[in-house]
Amino acid sequence: MMKKNLLIYSLFLLLQASCTSFLDEKPDIKLVVPKSLNDLELLMNDYSTMNANYPNFGELSSDDYYLTKDLWESASVLDQRNAYIWADLPYEDASQWRAAYKVVNNANQVLDVLKTLEPMNDKAQYSRLKGEAHFFRAFAFQQLVGTFCNGYRESGAAAEQGIPLRLNPEVDENVSRSSLKDSYKQILSDYQVAIRCLPVENPYIGKPSLKSAYAAMGRAYLDMGNFEKAFLYADSAIALYPDLIDFNTVNRTDELPFTRFNKEVLFPAVCKSVGIMSSNVSFVDSVLCTSYESNDLRKVLFLDSSTIKIGAKHFKGSYDSSTGNLFVGLSTSEQYLIKAEAAVRLGKINNALSTINTLLKKRWKTGTFVDWTETNADQLLPMILEERRKELLYRGRRWSDLKRLNLDNRFKITLKRILGNNIYTLEPNSPKYAFRLPEIAVNLGGIPQNQR
Repeated sequence: MMKKNLLIYSLFLLLQASCTSFLDEKPDIKLVVPKSLNDLELLMNDYSTMNANYPNFGELSSDDYYLTKDLWESASVLDQRNAYIWADLPYEDASQWRAAYKVVNNANQVLDVLKTLEPMNDKAQYSRLKGEAHFFRAFAFQQLVGTFCNGYRESGAAAEQGIPLRLNPEVDENVSRSSLKDSYKQILSDYQVAIRCLPVENPYIGKPSLKSAYAAMGRAYLDMGNFEKAFLYADSAIALYPDLIDFNTVNRTDELPFTRFNKEVLFPAVCKSVGIMSSNVSFVDSVLCTSYESNDLRKVLFLDSSTIKIGAKHFKGSYDSSTGNLFVGLSTSEQYLIKAEAAVRLGKINNALSTINTLLKKRWKTGTFVDWTETNADQLLPMILEERRKELLYRGRRWSDLKRLNLDNRFKITLKRILGNNIYTLEPNSPKYAFRLPEIAVNLGGIPQNQR
């Protein structure tokens, strides 16, 4: 087995005609066999692989932004144009799939080699690397599920298509799609191992820690509609690390006000370059723009007046300090929103109020925010959901939120795009919320396509 345990720095390249399986392609790599913990450290430290290029189709299809007809027509990437109007056509961008499985394969390489090493020499490093590998694999699986699978409903998850769960580095192994239920089961299992193994603080920038694993579990359980456990893990993440940025201390005139790796970032990750959704190209949804009140500092720190289209706003609040890559990682602000939403759904009204008030005080001009006092859960929940959308703008969460909220009749919405005289719509719970798998993965890998 060890002869196949190769350090893989460039995995899952586009297939040649002779390939028989997309997921099983043997990569063009340097034949260097990892043998030590330090070798594995180098593999996990590959930031451009492990923390970047996650799928972007979901956010490209979200309702947080819009394009003019001219901008849409001038887009050079056909798949992005199709994603914008929810076109149910073959998608050719294999990197949406391949890059995430490259993360999975690197993680599997680490776990496979760790089995051959004795943890006695450096128990702390051994445990941390094991936790990192399980975390990265779960995070990649979760990004794939959020893009290529339907929303999670417990009663039907066992019959829904999930993703291929590749759990070892044997590239010759054929792996088909698991159920959505089993996909989430694996994600949760990996995060649980990460919780047991990761340190409270990771000495390496870009690597996960215990608070990252708690936060990831909170996100996963929210996507599954398990509000009791979403509350538990978000609360644990906040208890371990409650820090929020006081937006009064951020320079609102900066082109990109937030620094990369700022103190709210629990785990940094970005998706593949979004092209048409880049913050200097796309416009933030106009209704969303008007929802920010005058003393809400997100209005000036997230939104920038366009010089191209009068009255329109670009987004400038990237937590990656970037215009073309969306931050899709984990942050403390997201955990406050998960905890607040879960709390109100569980009837913990006072807890929900204290949580959301703590967050919003850091977002408004000093001395202007008035604590919320709404105790009617039916009124408070939509208020919290609106704050979630306003806070997590361009943060890679809207597509998954739409899928889970569409399962609740109170929050179903039909999305609409207008391009000249053409109007495009996406109905709630449409099968198009699960993106078509790249055609190369289906045709050459023998993986079942999403049903339509």
